[in-house]
Amino acid sequence: MGVLKTVNLKKYYGANAEVKAVDGINLTVNQGEFVSVVGSSGSGKSTLLHLLGGLDRPTDGEVLINEQMLYAMKDDALTIFRRRNIGFVFQSYNLVPVLNVEENILLPIQLDGNTPDMDFVNKVIDTLGLAEKRKSMPNQLSGGQQQRVAIARAISAKPAIILADEPTGNLDSKTSMDVMGLLKVSGEKFGQTIVVITHNPEIAQMADRTIRIEDGRISESS
Repeated sequence: MGVLKTVNLKKYYGANAEVKAVDGINLTVNQGEFVSVVGSSGSGKSTLLHLLGGLDRPTDGEVLINEQMLYAMKDDALTIFRRRNIGFVFQSYNLVPVLNVEENILLPIQLDGNTPDMDFVNKVIDTLGLAEKRKSMPNQLSGGQQQRVAIARAISAKPAIILADEPTGNLDSKTSMDVMGLLKVSGEKFGQTIVVITHNPEIAQMADRTIRIEDGRISESS
């Protein structure tokens, strides 16, 4: 079943639409699928990810998550929907420096006014090898450990989909593969749907399917 779908999605910039960052993309991602999106710098892949996550409104077209039309929603409703249905993992980790590992992981759930499912959270923490670090502060962690926390935070809220934008861009090659391996294992174990933007061909090959973006359009899918 398609958990994520785009319909003729477009994002143009400039008064005369001279920059077509995303130019009519039709895409379906199925429940539990791990998809990588690759392309050269400026190809539109990060713009696409922002549109998929409801972080930027398109010039035209629509994004549907679990058959809900993101851009038919008003801003406040979209913010709530995004928090409840989409997990984000960015290159910069985005951890809160004054909160420990466990507090960072639980923060999005608590912001939504929900009681965390601690059995599930503990399984995620164990799967990502963070059990001994749960009371550590971000500045006491390596880059790879911080990215694991960011992944745990995204998974623990039980979103419909996880969107990751160059999640290993600040990590060395071995740590990158370790972190992505854990993300893949976690996705399979907890039934998460994952879309990863990457320029790393080794990471792209870990996915169930790879989509190449060039000049704002899908040039191939395999």
